[in-house]
Amino acid sequence: MSVDTPLLDQVKYPEDLRQLSPEQLRQLADELRAETIDAVSVTGGHLGAGLGVVELTVALHYVFDTPRDRLIWDVGHQAYPHKILTGRRDRIRTLRQGDGLSGFTKRSESIYDPFGAAHSSTSISAGLGMAVARDLSDGANNVVAVIGDGAMSAGMAYEAMNNAGSQDSRLIVVLNDNDMSIAPPVGAMSAYLSRLISSRSYMSIRHLMKDVAEKFPRPLKRAAMRAEEYARGLVTGGTLFEELGFYYVGPIDGHNLDHLLPVLSNVRDAAEGPILVHCVTQKGKGYEPAEQSADKYHGVSKFDVVTGAQAKPKANAPSYTSVFARSLVAEAERDDKIVAITAAMPAGTGLNLFQDRFPNRCFDVGIAEQHAVTFAAGLASEGFKPFAAIYSTFLQRAYDQVVHDVAIQRLPVRFAMDRAGLVGADGQTHAGAYDTSFLGCLPGIVLMAAADEAELVHMVATAVAIDDRPSAFRYPRGEGVGVDMPERGVPLEIGRGRVLREGSKIALLNFGTRLAECLTAADELAARGLSTTVADARFAKPLDEGLIRQLVAHHEVIITVEEGSVGGFGAFVLHFLAGQGLLDQGLRIRTMTLPDLFLDQDKPERQYTIAKLDTGAIVETALRALGTEHIADGSIRA
Repeated sequence: MSVDTPLLDQVKYPEDLRQLSPEQLRQLADELRAETIDAVSVTGGHLGAGLGVVELTVALHYVFDTPRDRLIWDVGHQAYPHKILTGRRDRIRTLRQGDGLSGFTKRSESIYDPFGAAHSSTSISAGLGMAVARDLSDGANNVVAVIGDGAMSAGMAYEAMNNAGSQDSRLIVVLNDNDMSIAPPVGAMSAYLSRLISSRSYMSIRHLMKDVAEKFPRPLKRAAMRAEEYARGLVTGGTLFEELGFYYVGPIDGHNLDHLLPVLSNVRDAAEGPILVHCVTQKGKGYEPAEQSADKYHGVSKFDVVTGAQAKPKANAPSYTSVFARSLVAEAERDDKIVAITAAMPAGTGLNLFQDRFPNRCFDVGIAEQHAVTFAAGLASEGFKPFAAIYSTFLQRAYDQVVHDVAIQRLPVRFAMDRAGLVGADGQTHAGAYDTSFLGCLPGIVLMAAADEAELVHMVATAVAIDDRPSAFRYPRGEGVGVDMPERGVPLEIGRGRVLREGSKIALLNFGTRLAECLTAADELAARGLSTTVADARFAKPLDEGLIRQLVAHHEVIITVEEGSVGGFGAFVLHFLAGQGLLDQGLRIRTMTLPDLFLDQDKPERQYTIAKLDTGAIVETALRALGTEHIADGSIRA
């Protein structure tokens, strides 16, 4: 390799990295950090987590034979440096863009991504599955799961560790600890001890002593085991992981390659069983604006590398998230029974505003959506009014709890579902496509969708007023549409929609924030001589059956429009019409939903064009339903 070019220019794949000497890795890590910072300054995305694992990424690919050895990142937003080292550097500035790289690990993107991870806490389960598959196939490769400390707040991680600890499959878990505060000092003595206890000779002696202890009478055996565990706990702090059946190594400095390389080499060569390597890192490491930021630049927009200043687009209207948060604070000012719950997303859901105003009534439960829902159910059972503010895509993780702990018991938990619909750069894993379908099938629930930011204010007030059953309301990411805002939310009549524009030939029945597109489509249809009604359902459950009957009786074509999957609002309307025999009268009805596929990341407006849920698609659907087509002079032809 040339000594004149930067080392990173000489490394396209990990096999190139493994040609370097250990002494060169520090320079490579510095170049990799600079490249990561520069790339994210162009694209925006998750920065702090990736900066914290630069040295760890280099060490893992240097020590392990990836992709033959499986390397799983949990969650995938740690993986930008990994992408750069695994053949994707030439595309790294397409991160989170249309037709570009995903912001998370993705199996279809690279053989170096053995498992997709965009929701957290899945890596140990997946890694154990891969390790067992290897053993059943008589394989010899390593399986390494890198899990962040935040992901360790989820019960799934401990379920997996408990299972792995009861088996002999060789699995390596690297705990990337940048905020757990469970680590003693990670200086030279800690590094020495970590190298010692991860060495083959120490492991062999430990296993020998356990075998000898098995020959002792039961009281002596138990005493010997406890003494050994206690001694290790004093110097390592890994008692919890040992209790779960893992051989604990650490803590070690996750930024010191002289510490990382020998320890990772030792655990790579371990004979059997699960091992946990505890690495202490600093989120945002090596970039001062990130190190000084409260959230360590967890997620950023495009920014200036020199100053760290982020480019913020000028807002034309408040974001839906901020409207929800301010509305909830206003309601809580008047009602001391209102409490708020978030699953590790206080800023993302806007509940940081609620937390500032009511610190004793706001609860961040960590990445534990299942617990969040049942915790809310417990609060509701005692007369409180819990709002569980959880992204639509993350509420999927707690569906069993929604059914059994909330719906069956008819407890008035209020679900505020942010990021409903398509979400742009975060892509398919974060799209809120399914909540209408999976909640709407539950008996007794009230299910709403805000058409604009003013409607959201009223729906927060409506949820406060519903005290005899669960309720949920959905709203998208991003800015509102710029409507006049009410001074105070007014509870809506349950199950009652509204008509915004009267027509006679076509009826557009909207559910959610496609309302603006429906109104524009109605204008275009009117320009073609087609009188069009625009109605906003507001509720998917209970349906406004009277409104639906009225639309059916007075229009030739009915089109339902929603930002959700097949099986949602449109399906509920069809089910009602079929049950009433109204489909037997030659009614022409069409349902417009998200397509039956997972849409990749792109700008939201382009995603909705691809999904055929924009103005043009609504107009086209109406014309096709009428059996007419538009020609150049603007007339209609049968």
